[in-house]
Amino acid sequence: MKKLLAGLLAVIIALVVATTGFLYLAPEKFAATSFDLTRKICGLERKELTLPGGEKYVYLEGGKGEPLLLLHGFGANKDNFTFVARNLTKTCHVIVPDHIGFGESSHPAEADYSSAAQAERLHRFINALGLSTIHIGGSSMGGLIAMRYAVLYPGEVKSMWLLAPGGIWSAPESDLRRVIRETGENPLIAKNEDEFARTYDFAMSRPPFIPRPVLDVMAQERIRNVALEKRIFEQIKADSVEEAVRGLTTPALIVWGEEDRAISAATAPILVSLLPNSQAVVMKGIGHLPMIEAPGAAARDYLEFRAGL
Repeated sequence: MKKLLAGLLAVIIALVVATTGFLYLAPEKFAATSFDLTRKICGLERKELTLPGGEKYVYLEGGKGEPLLLLHGFGANKDNFTFVARNLTKTCHVIVPDHIGFGESSHPAEADYSSAAQAERLHRFINALGLSTIHIGGSSMGGLIAMRYAVLYPGEVKSMWLLAPGGIWSAPESDLRRVIRETGENPLIAKNEDEFARTYDFAMSRPPFIPRPVLDVMAQERIRNVALEKRIFEQIKADSVEEAVRGLTTPALIVWGEEDRAISAATAPILVSLLPNSQAVVMKGIGHLPMIEAPGAAARDYLEFRAGL
């Protein structure tokens, strides 16, 4: 028995050493392998689609059921929804694209990045997939785009899942807006690895653990995209959807983290007052990204909402 335990311990130590070596000696390969494995475990597959106008969308897709289009926020990418998708793919056909301008999708430097322009592109993307009606969800900037999509194509959207959406600027000032006003610096834009690590902590109260070498690999996508992100942020911060959604009857679940520093949770009741068929959930101890910080709880709330439609 002692020999067996000693042997198992030796195997465990060898695996830990090998994994640690892989992480620090080849962080890019470690990160790519980790993302591929996580997507597979969560029932998602990476795909590509090029629209007739030349815009390339890279997206994740998986699951069965009615289509659910999920839209990431500013500075993020499709993998923001990977963990929560694990609980959705049994009953939903999940589609998660990188927005044009982010992730692996096309990055046209001079394009229009307003919510209306992004929604129109996504409509062409959805049509190219052969879909006519969808449920739509979005985080932050993605929530702004989701609402704009529902305004532009109301007959094609069955419901909205709005996770701390942007575009409701009459709300109280958030920490993000205060920092930008006082310093001129945007805590959501990263020019180097250290700044990216700070954006990671700023966005979430309960960030999942990611080894620093992997975090540094993730930072490279943001660092390369700094100039375009600055341009996009200037467009979206002036992009209000408040009057456009007033009275919109599309059923909506609004979700906010109580400790959101990017967009004040006090926005939730304002949005409820604008959307007559909406309900709100405020999650305690959660920051700006509920689907990452508490994917199980976020998915349960969403599936309960869907079941009640």
